[in-house]
Amino acid sequence: MATIHVDVVSAEENIFSGEARFVALPGESGELGILPRHMPLITRIRPGAVRIERAAADGSADGDEFIFVAGGILEVQPGTVTVLADTAIRGKDLDEAKASEAKKLAEEAMRNAKSDIDLAAAQSEFATMAAQLAAIQKLRKK
Repeated sequence: MATIHVDVVSAEENIFSGEARFVALPGESGELGILPRHMPLITRIRPGAVRIERAAADGSADGDEFIFVAGGILEVQPGTVTVLADTAIRGKDLDEAKASEAKKLAEEAMRNAKSDIDLAAAQSEFATMAAQLAAIQKLRKK
C-alpha cells in the first residue's frame, strides 16, 4: 500500500515525523481524512486530535499515533502532510487532571471577564481545554 510522509511540528519541537497510511484531523470546516496522493491543500485546523495510522517499512499498518493540537495550519502535498501546530502534545503525554483544572480556570475567567478581549481569551482557552479533554476520551476508547 502507498504511504505518505507526515510531519507534525509545534513551536517547541518536532512531535512526529514518519510514514503513514492515513491521517485524520480536525479541519476548520470539519474532520479531514488524508490518504497518499491527496490533492494539494492548505487550511487552518481546529483544536483536537490528530490520528496518524503509521506505516511499517513494507507499507502495512504499524499502529496509530495520537497527537493533540491546539490549532494551526495543515499543508497537504501529494507525498507529504505537514501540520504546523500552535501547541502539540503526544497522546501519551496528555494529563486529564491538568486539562480539567485549566478548563475550570477558563470558566472562572469567562465569568469574571472585565472586557471583550478578556472574555475572548478565556473562551479560546476554554475551547482548547474542552477539545483536549475530548481528545483524551477518544484516546482512551482506542
